[in-house]
Amino acid sequence: MSETQFVVARLGDQHYGIRISDVNQIIRSVESTPIPGMHGNIEGIINLRGRIVPVVDIRPTFGIYTGEGSRDSRIVVVSIQEHDIGLYVDAVSEVLAIDDEIIETPDTLVLDFDSTYLTGIAKLDERLILLLNLAAALDIADMPADLEMMAA
Repeated sequence: MSETQFVVARLGDQHYGIRISDVNQIIRSVESTPIPGMHGNIEGIINLRGRIVPVVDIRPTFGIYTGEGSRDSRIVVVSIQEHDIGLYVDAVSEVLAIDDEIIETPDTLVLDFDSTYLTGIAKLDERLILLLNLAAALDIADMPADLEMMAA
């Protein structure tokens, strides 16, 4: 029996799992500084202990209303393709060890949703946790030039 640990974050009313191995840290949400001409998903940048980190809001990608943040809002700093990227979330609820046997492939359960954003769906008692494919959800293929510019 194999398990994978996930940080469970809420976007709107749905819970999403982010592999804990991709998560560097979780911080309270702060306002980012917008940069004109950045990739469409990058909301802005923050100074995180002397490092410039782009912050992305993927809620619009999933059709989720992006209202004002709350005191539960967080930025989950993930590492993707050797870059740190902040991810706005409405809340972080827990870290879960999910048995790989209860994870369904998204194409067997999802019909009207672009399942490329998901690596799987975990069925836990009365709830579903959508497991994120971060590279696809963040549209990382189009970001490298913007990320390299920020790192310079």
